[in-house]
Order: sequence, then C-alpha cells, then structure tokens
Amino acid sequence: MFLVDTNVWLELLLEQEKADEVREFFLHIESQFLTITEFSLYSIGIILTRLRKHDLLNDFFSDTIEDSGVSIVRLNVSDLKQISDICKEYKLDFDDAYQYVASMKYDMTLVSFDNDFKRMERRSKTPAMIISENGA
Repeated sequence: MFLVDTNVWLELLLEQEKADEVREFFLHIESQFLTITEFSLYSIGIILTRLRKHDLLNDFFSDTIEDSGVSIVRLNVSDLKQISDICKEYKLDFDDAYQYVASMKYDMTLVSFDNDFKRMERRSKTPAMIISENGA
C-alpha cells in the first residue's frame, strides 16, 4: 500500500515539472493500492480553490476519490500528539509530519517528492522509484 503525499497529487493536477512521472506511477499502480490522508484532501482543496480551479477540484474528488477506489485515512487525537513530537525531533512542518505519522500508523510506503523525508528512519519513495522497483 502506498500513501501518496499532497505534493505528488498537486504535481499532476497542476501539470508541474514531474507530472509525467506521477502520471506513469498512477498508470502502473492500481488505485486499490493507493491512499490519501484526509489532511491532503483538505490541503489540495485549499490550494486549488485559492488558484480558482474549482472545476479541477471537483473532478479530482469525483475521479480520484469517488470513482477510482483510492482509500482515505485520517489520524486521531493521540496520533496528533505524535505529530508534534516528530515535528520537534526531525524539524518537519506539520503537514510533512502528518503524512509521516500516517504512513507509520497504517504501515504504508510514503510516496513523496519532499526531500525532508530522506533524513527520516522510514524514508519516502518517489513515484519513479516505485515504478522502477515494480519492474514497470
């Protein structure tokens, strides 16, 4: 199972530099093996509405969440306390620590372009790394 970080979704949604890599990842990994945090959903919503991309946001919710079978996970209050500790210990932002704690709690591989995870005990992988490992 893969927990896909906010930055990966946004890379594709906003057609940024690594959009093709993300597109290839989603073509090779079945959606039933993909997960997004509730926090990422809200973050994507905030970013896309600030950019006035309301139709894109609705399409994302429909296509990615409702129709594709991507799972949604969330953290509870005791997990949130762990986020604070992770932030302090590893000097992570709250959003990165949230993804990290969620990946640990649900025992998933974190898929991210964020370099902050390279110094963590449980490292993330880029979409390209996962494609390569899966022989695609």
